[in-house]
Amino acid sequence: MKISHITGPTNLSGEVKISGSKNAALPILLVSILSQEPIELHNIPLLRDILNAIKILIKLGVKIEINKRIYLDTKKIEICTIPKKITKTIRASIWILGPLLARFGYAKISFPGGCKIGHRKIDLHIFGLTQLGANITICDNHITGSVIGKLKGANIKLSKISVGATITIMSAATLAIGNTIILNAACEPEIVDVANFLNSLGAKITGAGSRKIIIQGVTKLHGGTYKIISDRIETGTFLIAAAISNGNIICYNTQPEMLTYLLKKLIQTGAKINIGNDWINLNMTNINPTGTDIITSPYPGFPTDMQAPFTLLNLISNGISIVTETIFENRFIHIPELKKMGAKAIIKNNSVICYGVKQLNSAKIIALDLRGSASLILAGCIADGDTILKNSDLITRGYENFYKKLRKIGAKIKNK
Repeated sequence: MKISHITGPTNLSGEVKISGSKNAALPILLVSILSQEPIELHNIPLLRDILNAIKILIKLGVKIEINKRIYLDTKKIEICTIPKKITKTIRASIWILGPLLARFGYAKISFPGGCKIGHRKIDLHIFGLTQLGANITICDNHITGSVIGKLKGANIKLSKISVGATITIMSAATLAIGNTIILNAACEPEIVDVANFLNSLGAKITGAGSRKIIIQGVTKLHGGTYKIISDRIETGTFLIAAAISNGNIICYNTQPEMLTYLLKKLIQTGAKINIGNDWINLNMTNINPTGTDIITSPYPGFPTDMQAPFTLLNLISNGISIVTETIFENRFIHIPELKKMGAKAIIKNNSVICYGVKQLNSAKIIALDLRGSASLILAGCIADGDTILKNSDLITRGYENFYKKLRKIGAKIKNK
C-alpha cells in the first residue's frame, strides 16, 4: 500500500494536457478482438486498468506492441477462457464476453472485479446476450457462454439504462445475423466512441448517443487505425482542482461538448469558464465558491464519476448543498475520510448534506475507490498542513500521470 505526503494549502493553476478516455479505451481494446485484422489505436492512456485489459488480450493470444500507440494483431486467438486472477482486477473484463461469443461461439470468464462502490450487477449483460441467442450459465463465480451457430439479431429493451450492457450488446450484435435494436440504451460519449470505432472497421451501427441503437450485423470486420476521445472525467477533475483552490487552469486536448452539464454546475458555483474547440479555461481567482446541489444521472445528466470531486467542492463552498447519488449506492465512502480533515457532512440514504467550511486540515486518510481517491488527493492539496494518504496508488487505475500533472500546476506531493 503506497503512501503520499501532500502539503497544503496550494493554489492549483496552469495548463494540463488531458489524456485519452479510460472509459472509452477499455471497451475499445476488448471489443477489438471482433476483427481478425491488425488494429492501431492512438490516444490510449497508459494507466493500470488499461494494462490489465492488455493482460487479458495477451492471455487470449493477441499480439500487442506499445509505444506512442497500441498495435494489436488479433488473428491468432488461442483460448476463450480468462482466469479469476486477471478478471478480478477490473470491472471492464465483462466486455470480453460478448466479442468472444460473437467471434468464437464460446467464452468462459470469472466474475469481474473493480472498485467496491456498490452492487454492479451483470444481469443486463447476460440478458442481452441471451436475447441474441447465447446460452449462459453461472456457476462457482464463473460465467460460461456458448452459441449454436451464430448470434442472431433481436429487439432488446433494457429495463435500466446501463453503459456496460449497452456496449456488450452492441459489440456482440456487430457480427450477429440480421438486425439488432437496443432500446433504452445509454447515451454516454464513450458509447458513441465504441460505435465509431467499430464502424471504422466495417460495422453498421446507427443511433449511438441516443436511446435507440440499431446494429445491422456484418459477416466480418477489417482492421484500421482509430484515435480515442479525450477523458471528460479527467478534464472535470482538473477543473475542480482549480475551483477548490482559487486557481486558474486551462485543460487542453479535451472536448467541451461532452461536459455541458458539469460546466453548467461549475458556473453556478461562481466559476468563470471559457471554452474553445479543444480547450476549457476555468478561473476561480478571488472567488469564493457557492455550494450547488447535484443529482447524478445517466448522460447527459451529471456523471457519477464526477460526484466525489464535486462533493469536495461543495464541502469547501459557502452555504449548504445536497449531493444525491442515483447510480451507485456505496459511492460516499470518501466522506468519512474528508470528515477527518474537518469537512462537515451528513449522509442520509443516497444523499449527502454538505455544510461548507472555510478550511480543511491535514490528516491521515486512506483511499478506498478510484474517484474518491481523486477527491482525497485534491483535498490534501488545499488542506492546512501535511496530509498522509494511504493506498495512494489507487489513482493510477484511472488517471494517467495524475501526480505529475498535479505537480505541474502547483501541488506539493511526495510519493513513497
